[in-house]
Amino acid sequence: MTGWFLDASVLLAAEDSDDANHSDARRLLEGPGPLTTLDLAFYEVTNVAIAAWKDIAAARRLGGLIAAVADDGGLHRVEPSLLEAAAQLAQAHGISIYDAAYVAAAKAARAPLVSCDVRDIVARGLGRLPAAAVAARGGPPTN
Repeated sequence: MTGWFLDASVLLAAEDSDDANHSDARRLLEGPGPLTTLDLAFYEVTNVAIAAWKDIAAARRLGGLIAAVADDGGLHRVEPSLLEAAAQLAQAHGISIYDAAYVAAAKAARAPLVSCDVRDIVARGLGRLPAAAVAARGGPPTN
C-alpha cells in the first residue's frame, strides 16, 4: 500500500473531539505512510470551521494540517479530467460532485479513499472509515 487518500470529513474528525471517528482519524494522520487529499479540502474544512463551528482557530489548524500534507507532496489538484470522472461518478452513484471528486482523485492516485461519510461513500463501497484504514495499516482501531 502506498498511502491513503483522505476526504475532508477525516480531517474534520481529527479536529473534532466529539466526532465518533476522532481517535482513528488522528491515528491515521499521525501514523506512518504518505497521505493525500484534494485541494478542495481547504475550502471544505474552512467552511465547516467557520460556518458551523464558528471557530477561526480551528480553521487555521485545519489549513495548517492540509498544508503539511501538501508539503509532503500529498495535494491532488482538481483538473478537467478529474472533473469529468467526478461527474460520471456522481451521476452513477447519486452522490454530490464534491464526494465524487474525492473518489475520482483517489482512483487517479491509486490510493484507497478514507472517509467518515458512511451514507454516501463507505456504504456504497467507495471508501473506508478511518478505523478500517488504521486496522489495515497494522494497528487496531480505537473504536
